[in-house]
Amino acid sequence: MKRDSRLSGVLHVLLHMAEHDGPVTSEVLAKAMCTNPVVIRRIMAGLRERGYVRSEKGHRGGWRIARDLSGITLRDVYDALGRPSLFAMGNRNESPGCLVEQAVNTALDSAFQEAEALLLARLGEVTLAALSAEFHAGLVARQGVLETEIDIENVH
Repeated sequence: MKRDSRLSGVLHVLLHMAEHDGPVTSEVLAKAMCTNPVVIRRIMAGLRERGYVRSEKGHRGGWRIARDLSGITLRDVYDALGRPSLFAMGNRNESPGCLVEQAVNTALDSAFQEAEALLLARLGEVTLAALSAEFHAGLVARQGVLETEIDIENVH
């Protein structure tokens, strides 16, 4: 089963956008996420509806972060994406009348619900500002120069 990596990808580009001066086009973001610009516009529209990004039209237009990073949690972004499934695992439902299957599914449902609640709570505790701070700490430790996919794309 293919994993849904949209949350990771969107968080990735949001942090790159926060490091970039000026708007970033859907085409540049699509290259950074290895996807189609239409997919980016659809994702960004959901983020715009929540007030996390804004779009600017025109020749120098594109997407910008619209809110302070400390005001956006990973849970906020997850919700804006439409709450994609958190787990690839699920229950077997081939024999709904089977008492063994019912017992197994009841136990798994309980475990899945507890795990989802824990994960969603943790996503609600982590802000984009915290991720940005971690990134900047790593940059200082490396004594490196900031070069992102977005910066590279705008140079070419």
